[in-house]
Amino acid sequence: MQLVDDPPADEAFLLELLNTTPIVDRAQRDLLDGEPGRAWLRERGGDGSAAEQGATRAARDALQAVARGDEGAQSLAPLLSDVRLAASIEDEAIRWSLTDVPPARALAVRALLAWDAARRTSPGRLRPCANDECALFLIDHSKPNRARWCSMATCGNRMKARRHHERTRAETSAAESGG
Repeated sequence: MQLVDDPPADEAFLLELLNTTPIVDRAQRDLLDGEPGRAWLRERGGDGSAAEQGATRAARDALQAVARGDEGAQSLAPLLSDVRLAASIEDEAIRWSLTDVPPARALAVRALLAWDAARRTSPGRLRPCANDECALFLIDHSKPNRARWCSMATCGNRMKARRHHERTRAETSAAESGG
């Protein structure tokens, strides 16, 4: 298994994994649960086993906590305790490959390595959505690095509409009270 064969694909995989706990109808769902979760894993190159499901869920939960700032990166160490890299020279470049990673942990390790690559190449750009009622994450690719919402069409629009409503209500209350 190569460490970083396709950084954009691994970044997309990381974001997909982080976003497997959406809030739907005001309840948080886990898209890695049950057979749909096993299918999700198989669609991304896994085997869909219960062990893989557990390892990937543990990596996702830890990465979410780190991305939210609830935990430090050191909390990821147990998930990488037995991961080893081997170097080889290919096309005049050093290539790093994972060795001896059990298949059930391959997607979890891939997510952790994708997080590390995002942290190194785009520091501060992986973040949770600024909507407190949303559990999704975003990777900000904008030049000013000021994106706040997972989606401007959903969360961004909701938050702007909410602020407008609160501002209008406050102005109406002030006018009615003679202020």
